[in-house]
Amino acid sequence: MDPGPLRDALTLGVGLLTGVLSAAFGVGGAVLSTPGIRLLGASAFVAVGTTLPSILPSAFSGTVRYARDDLIDWHVVQWTAPVGVVSAVLGSLASHAVPGNGHWLMVLTAFFLGITAWRVRPRTASEPTASEPTASAQTGDGRTRADARDRADHDAAAADAVGPSLAPGITYGTASPLACATVGAAAGGLSGLLGVGGGIVMVPGFTEVLGMPIKRAIATSLACVGVFAVPGTITHAALGDIDWRFAFLLAVAVVPGARLGAVIAIRADDRRLQSAVALFLGALAIGYGTAEIIAALS
Repeated sequence: MDPGPLRDALTLGVGLLTGVLSAAFGVGGAVLSTPGIRLLGASAFVAVGTTLPSILPSAFSGTVRYARDDLIDWHVVQWTAPVGVVSAVLGSLASHAVPGNGHWLMVLTAFFLGITAWRVRPRTASEPTASEPTASAQTGDGRTRADARDRADHDAAAADAVGPSLAPGITYGTASPLACATVGAAAGGLSGLLGVGGGIVMVPGFTEVLGMPIKRAIATSLACVGVFAVPGTITHAALGDIDWRFAFLLAVAVVPGARLGAVIAIRADDRRLQSAVALFLGALAIGYGTAEIIAALS
């Protein structure tokens, strides 16, 4: 599609939808905006690079909000971010070394989109959500872990207190710098390679490896995402992979989309909304991935 008012309007729509899904379900925004602008005519490499600068406004505003609530573990950021920055640059440079003229990168993006659809789907009553234990498990003081998580959702101090119970055998706050650096290296590399934030790696990494409560993990991950996006943006810009018109329009629409998503999350029926979004993302992942595989093999 050629640049013009129609493409601009559709790009704003992609950004708005990205913000809505991100706020309502914690869906990594770039996992959706990358195929979105690809379908609007961006090349595979441009689709990878352009989403990174659009991440920055929402990452910054979210980090400020979480910092105000004292939910960010800056010690973890201190050890995760530097390694992630280096990995983001290396991943950005490696994006052009992957064969297939960028199409295989898009196939990998479709794969992560499919994972996102799986994580968004409604759970059965007996099935724990991702990165969470069963509700019947007990914490050290006899409370159920579900009760502990409820407290963690409303109180940062309580989140710290229940941290060890979320990853048996690991005491939150004593995780080694090596563990933080390993999570950062994986997330930063993926951020640079695919133009995604890296939260899809860091949130489960922080909860499962470091034993961090889920809300604190999301907050700490978002702080790192903003840091990773800066060197990734600079590197992809140097490679000529950023369409600034796309990037600006996505960034403008993501913020109001996030506000709308928060309202929808509060008012909508959870299971019906989750089912609809999971089906949409799953169908998009299959169709988009299939098209990119065909393009890569042709």
